[in-house]
Amino acid sequence: MNPGTRGIGKSVHSSDQAAFCKLMIGARKAAGLTQHALAVRLKKPQSFVAKYEGGERRIDVVEFIAIARALGADPLKLIATLLSGAKGKSPRTRSGTNRDI
Repeated sequence: MNPGTRGIGKSVHSSDQAAFCKLMIGARKAAGLTQHALAVRLKKPQSFVAKYEGGERRIDVVEFIAIARALGADPLKLIATLLSGAKGKSPRTRSGTNRDI
């Protein structure tokens, strides 16, 4: 293990990651799409969708935006939904903090 990574827990199976997976599944279903139909829109294999929805694969912010657009969803609203369900999980999400990026 690299000494610089000690103490950093893997968040692949965290409750926040599980909430993100549920959010993405819900957004896909709300759009009336199957994993296969979404994968076609993304020009990716169906396993790409299955893996990030199942928490087996993480997606980066660029992929997230592409997925949200393919769903016809607003990425900012999806993030707001995720954050509203994560109250108290991170000091960065508490009210009164500076959220400017």
